Amino acid sequence: MMMIGESTPAGSGMAGGGFITPSYRWGFALIVSLFFLWALANNLNDVLIRQFQKSLGLDRAQAGFIQFVFYIGYFLVALPAGLLMRRFGYRAGVLTGLLLYAAGAALFYPASLMLSFGAFLFALFLIAAGAACLETTANVYTAEFGSPATTVQRLNLAQAFNGLGASIAPALGGLLIFSGVEHSASALSAMTPGQLAAYRAAEASTVQLPYALLAVAALAVAGAVAIARLPGMREGEETPLRIQLAELVRSRSLLGAVMAQFFYVGAQVGIWSYFIDFVKDVTPWVSERHGAFLLSASLLLFMIGRFTGTALMARISPPRLLGIYAVANIALCAVAASAPGWVAVAALVTTSFFMSIMFPTIFGLGVASLGAARPLGSSFIIMAIIGGAFFPPLMGLIAMHGGGIPSALLLPLVSFAIIAAYAFRLRRGNQA
Repeated sequence: MMMIGESTPAGSGMAGGGFITPSYRWGFALIVSLFFLWALANNLNDVLIRQFQKSLGLDRAQAGFIQFVFYIGYFLVALPAGLLMRRFGYRAGVLTGLLLYAAGAALFYPASLMLSFGAFLFALFLIAAGAACLETTANVYTAEFGSPATTVQRLNLAQAFNGLGASIAPALGGLLIFSGVEHSASALSAMTPGQLAAYRAAEASTVQLPYALLAVAALAVAGAVAIARLPGMREGEETPLRIQLAELVRSRSLLGAVMAQFFYVGAQVGIWSYFIDFVKDVTPWVSERHGAFLLSASLLLFMIGRFTGTALMARISPPRLLGIYAVANIALCAVAASAPGWVAVAALVTTSFFMSIMFPTIFGLGVASLGAARPLGSSFIIMAIIGGAFFPPLMGLIAMHGGGIPSALLLPLVSFAIIAAYAFRLRRGNQA
């Protein structure tokens, strides 16, 4: 069933249409903007983990629950989002996601006045619910804007803008959220209750402006999507639900992608969540604001890696390139966990380049053979993002009891080993 205003597959370029069907260029630009928008929210969490330790007095393990709640939201909402998209069309999935995203961002203002971690977590859950709708819909929707032969190229292009949003978010957070005021534990303990409360309130208020801007941006994009000309689903996507579910359960490529995506997102979120803390651990003379800028530099490499990785796939098969990049990150995590000072920081910065192709490549390999079951298959892969819920708290506990953040990097190292095994096994299967 299509929403009113969605065009029929005829004329959408499904039998041709090139890279992007000309009549849908503006619609495609709007869908690409979603990749940018959810990347901002996802990667501002890395700044919030540090900021909430200051404004709410959290320890590292408690702050890790920011990501836990965020990615639980992804897990719980991804399948309903897929069913919503299947029943009412892609536009409904996008609009639902944008409205939930805007509502969560707007709730940051009262949460900051209340100084309530619970209120912040509820707001983050709503943002995550919105982002889950957007990711479940947008990743698979890119297939409808041109020829099936160029679907992977369109997804990689859209994901490159996700990388752009990811690279900008920490710098924006560093400028707008970090106040530049850093008190030692002894200085905090010397404050009177009134002074401490005033300090916490001032630090909590810094989140109001960036999240208000996110809410306004989400509503503006929702207004544009509501009136834009967009393609509908391809013919044949009205297959009965039970048949599609049976196809998904039998799909070894989908199940392998779900496993690989769980460990990839866990590793990615864990590394980025504690990146600033890692910089402070191994180079204590560097300020948290400069740590945020280093994270932005790392995520700039992430964006560059998506463009260069797309080009390399013209010569190297996606499973092989995925395996090579995973092995590179095993080595880089080992260096970051054991080397001193700037060597360790440089190694961790570089991991983002080699993580760049992992999400879209795993996603593309997982849904490539699903046909009409792609929307629901997309839901299962997005549900695997729950890996991002478990890794930050676990890494926070390891850091607290096992020698700081460097020791916690062993968890992402193991994850990249699992991804490498998945990639090389898939490559052998393709060659068989």
